[in-house]
Amino acid sequence: MHSQRHLFPLATAMRVSMRKYNLMIFKQDFIAGLVVSLIALPLSMALSIAVGLPPENGIYTAIIAGIAAALLGGSSTQVSGPTAAFVVIVAPIVAKYGLHGIIWCQIFAGIILIILGSARLGRYINYVPYPVTTGFTAGIGLVIATLALNDFFGLGIPKLQGDYIEKLTLLASNMANFNPYEFMVGLASLLVIIFFGKVTGKIPSQIVGIAFGTLVAWIMSKYGHDVATIGSRFSYEIAGVKFQGIPPYPPIFHLPTFNAGELFSFPDYNEFKILLVPSLVIAALGALESLLSATVADSMAGTKHNPNSELNGIGIANILSGLASGIPATGAIARTSVNIHSGAKTPIAAIIHALFILVYVLLFVPLINYIPMAALAALMIHTAYKMAHVKQFVHSVKTAPRSDAIVLLTCFILTTFIDMVAGVSVGIVLASLLFMQKISSLTQVELSHKGNSTHHLHLPDNVMVYKINGALFFGTVEKAFEDYNFVHDHVEKLIIDMENVPMIDMTGMVALSAMLKAIAREGRQIVLCGTNEITSSIISQLSASTSSCVKTSASLKEAIS
Repeated sequence: MHSQRHLFPLATAMRVSMRKYNLMIFKQDFIAGLVVSLIALPLSMALSIAVGLPPENGIYTAIIAGIAAALLGGSSTQVSGPTAAFVVIVAPIVAKYGLHGIIWCQIFAGIILIILGSARLGRYINYVPYPVTTGFTAGIGLVIATLALNDFFGLGIPKLQGDYIEKLTLLASNMANFNPYEFMVGLASLLVIIFFGKVTGKIPSQIVGIAFGTLVAWIMSKYGHDVATIGSRFSYEIAGVKFQGIPPYPPIFHLPTFNAGELFSFPDYNEFKILLVPSLVIAALGALESLLSATVADSMAGTKHNPNSELNGIGIANILSGLASGIPATGAIARTSVNIHSGAKTPIAAIIHALFILVYVLLFVPLINYIPMAALAALMIHTAYKMAHVKQFVHSVKTAPRSDAIVLLTCFILTTFIDMVAGVSVGIVLASLLFMQKISSLTQVELSHKGNSTHHLHLPDNVMVYKINGALFFGTVEKAFEDYNFVHDHVEKLIIDMENVPMIDMTGMVALSAMLKAIAREGRQIVLCGTNEITSSIISQLSASTSSCVKTSASLKEAIS
C-alpha cells in the first residue's frame, strides 16, 4: 500500500488538510475563494484572448483546473488555472493548429506530467538555475505587455503574428488607428489597478480597476463613444442562431473520437509528431511554474507540498481541461499569493474559487459582456509587469556575478526575440558550462617530493606525491592531468593522493587510468590514496598488467611508509 501511494500520491494535500477541518476554517477558505475568483475571472478571459481564443476557453480552464488540481495535487493553498507564462507558447500553437491542436497538446502534456510525477521527478525542479527562470519570465512579461498594446490603444489589429520585431513593426504601422476612447478606458483601468492596491489590500485592485474601466466605457457609450467589449467582440452559436458575448453555460466534457476532422478527434501519426514537441514544452513549463508556485506558497503559508503529487494533479487537470475545450493550466503564483493573504487554509479555498467562477458564468454573463477589451488589456499589462519583476531583474543584472548576469540576459533576449524554448534551453546549457568552469577552477594539483614537500611527513628521495584537490569529472580532467610527465627519473614510488577528491565520474576514471597505465609501463610502483569507493572504482578500470603495479592505501601516511 505504501509503495502504491508513493508511486502515485494523489490528493496528498487534501488528505492532510481535511483532518482537522471545521466551520471556522471553512469560513476562511470561503472568503479566500471568493476574493481569488474575482481576480481569476477577468484574468482567465484576458489570457484566453491573448492566445487567440474566445474568453470562455480560459474560464473553463479556471473552473476545471481549479477544482482538479486542488483535489488531486500536492499543495494545500495553491490555486491553478491559465497563466501568463503560457501565452507565448500557446498563441503560436493556436494560430497554426487551432483549438484542436492546443486541446491535444495539453492532453499530451498532462500525460507527460503524470509520468514525471509517477517517476518521482518533482524534486529536480530545483535544478533549474535562478537566472534562467528570472530571464525567461521577464522575457515573457515583455512579450505579453506588447501583445496587450493592441487593445490598450484600440488599434484594431486582427492578429499580432510573427516574431517580436514583426509585432512591434505591426503595432507602429497601425498607430494611425489609435483610438483615444479605448486608450482612456485602458489607462483609467490601469491607474486604478496600480494605485488602489496601495490604498487597501482588502479588496483586489484588479477587480476594482476592471469595474471602473467598465463604468468609464458605459459613460462614454451614453455620449456616443462606443468602445469594444467582450459582448461586441465575441459571439457564439446555438442551433445556427448567433448570440453576442460568451455562452452562459458550464464547461462540457467531450470524449475523444476517431472521426477525422472533428474537434476532439484523435490526432493521426503525422499530427502526433507535430504536436509532440509543443506538448513537451507545455509540460516542462507547467511543471516548472506549478512547483515554483507551490514552493512560494510553502514559504508564505508555512506548509510543505508534495512535488510528485503536484505534478500528477496538474497533469490530470490539463487532461480534463483539454477535454472541456480549455487551455493549458499550471499553478498561478499571483492567485496563490492572494489566496494565502486572504486566509486560505486548505485546498477547499481553490475549489470554492472555481465554483464561484462557475456561478458567475451561469448567472452574470450579461454583466460580464460589458467588460471593455481595453480594461482587460490593462489587466494584462499589469500582470506582465508583475511577472517580469522589473526591479528585481535590474538589481540582479547590476549585482549578480558576471556569469549569472550573462545567463539572465541571454535567457531574456532569446525568449523575447526568438521564443521561450530557445531562451530556456540555451540558458540552462550556458549556466551549466559556466558552472563547470567555476568548479574546474576549484580543482588544484600539488606536486611534492623531498626537495619541495608541502607535507609535514618526511618524503624519501625515491617517493613523489601527486595530490589532487577537488572533483574529477569531465570538466576538470584536462586541468588535473594536463602534465603527468612530471615524474623524476629517480622516483620509484608515485603516490596519487585523492583524499580530497569528493567525486569522480567515468571521464575522470578513464583519464586517470590512462595516466596510471603510462606510469606503470615505466616500471614504477603506484599507490592510490583515498576513499575505498573511489580507489576501487579506479582499479576496476585497469587491466591486469597495470593493476598489478597499483596498490591502494587509506591514508597518505600509510602510503609513504
